[in-house]
Amino acid sequence: MTLRLTTKTALVTGAASGIGRAIADAFVREGATVVYADRDGAAALEAAAAATSDAAASASADGASGGRGVAVTMDISDEASVEAAFAALDADGVVPNVVVANAGVQLFGHDAKIADVSLETWNRTVGINLTGTFLTVKHAVRSMLANGGGSIIATGSPTGLNGEGSEFAAYSSTKGGIHSMVRATAMAYSRDGIRVNTVVPGYTETPLVSAISGDAESRAAITSRVPLGRPGTPADVTGIMVYLASDESSYATGAIFTVDGGMTSL
Repeated sequence: MTLRLTTKTALVTGAASGIGRAIADAFVREGATVVYADRDGAAALEAAAAATSDAAASASADGASGGRGVAVTMDISDEASVEAAFAALDADGVVPNVVVANAGVQLFGHDAKIADVSLETWNRTVGINLTGTFLTVKHAVRSMLANGGGSIIATGSPTGLNGEGSEFAAYSSTKGGIHSMVRATAMAYSRDGIRVNTVVPGYTETPLVSAISGDAESRAAITSRVPLGRPGTPADVTGIMVYLASDESSYATGAIFTVDGGMTSL
């Protein structure tokens, strides 16, 4: 526990599981107050309570004082839900100066090559991944403009950078859009104390990709394209997330940080 985020209040979307939970837990360990935001409010509450308990146990063992987790129900695809969550936090004096726009979906079995993607699959993917990120970033910026700035981090994907998304037209399109949104937002608010960056995990084994990880042939095929020779884990991205949340990254904005085992170098 290095306590690099003791002055930070962070909000992480999709924090009830997978990469989002790993990020939120790491922020708590580093001393931040962390809002676990998820459309599954009960799961967010459980995750926040577990992180707080773990931080308290670590503090009693080594004398360091970790952070704490709080929970909020937020459906990122619904602006009223996003706006209400930020308003409720503000009313409670919980004002995020770090926001991680991480929540998203990948609709295996429905997303496909573009000629085979239904409009329903396209709209659902765009509504959650791209519109949801837009709404998260929009309201994060509004809050930060009123409260002295902060750091916004979006979760991208190799599918938005190279040909990895050839069979996931909707998903890869949303991730490419997120990368562009980050650059535009970073430039628009660079003089307002707001930094905006993208982190690109590689193939990371979470419940989101169980359709791949549960199929030996598919798993071997994608892992073979990772120069480091193994799948990523949620813990692999927490270090760069802590860096971008901290003041150590004060000169970083509008950038893409790849943590993908080398996948996008090929």
